[in-house]
Amino acid sequence: MRQIKTTLLIAIIALGFTHFTQAQKVAHINLDEVVASMPEAKQMQANMEKIGKSYESEIKAASTALKAKFDRYTAEEKSKTPQENQQRAAEVQQEQGKIAQLQQAAQQELQKKQNELLAPIVKKAQDAIKAYAKEKGIQYVLDARTLIYAEGEDISAAIKTKLGIK
Repeated sequence: MRQIKTTLLIAIIALGFTHFTQAQKVAHINLDEVVASMPEAKQMQANMEKIGKSYESEIKAASTALKAKFDRYTAEEKSKTPQENQQRAAEVQQEQGKIAQLQQAAQQELQKKQNELLAPIVKKAQDAIKAYAKEKGIQYVLDARTLIYAEGEDISAAIKTKLGIK
């Protein structure tokens, strides 16, 4: 009788443990890959390139104008007084500083714009992941970039399909 109770207790514990481990369904996804493949992200990238090129042309125009001024000042250097040359050198340095500030401001604006445009795209992907996870009973979805070893279910393709990406 005692042996039957022990066997029954072991069976109950084993079933409970099996049920517990099955209840913890885990999957992984490469979120960057999914987001990058979304049409919205491709459109955002194209827009960012256009904006970047406009900043680049503005900076290039300012640099070209500065180089022309510097070449002119260098050619006229012998015909000017040391005071005038010093003033011109200060003017060139000031314009170089303005160009450097323009480059920095352009970089910051591009980063801000990218973050602004990327936020709704990432949210859309995350919403699709949440919906799919609920639908399939998945409790945890991990980003594959941070995993050292991933043998579980990779839901990247399923999420791409859910988002209408081929």
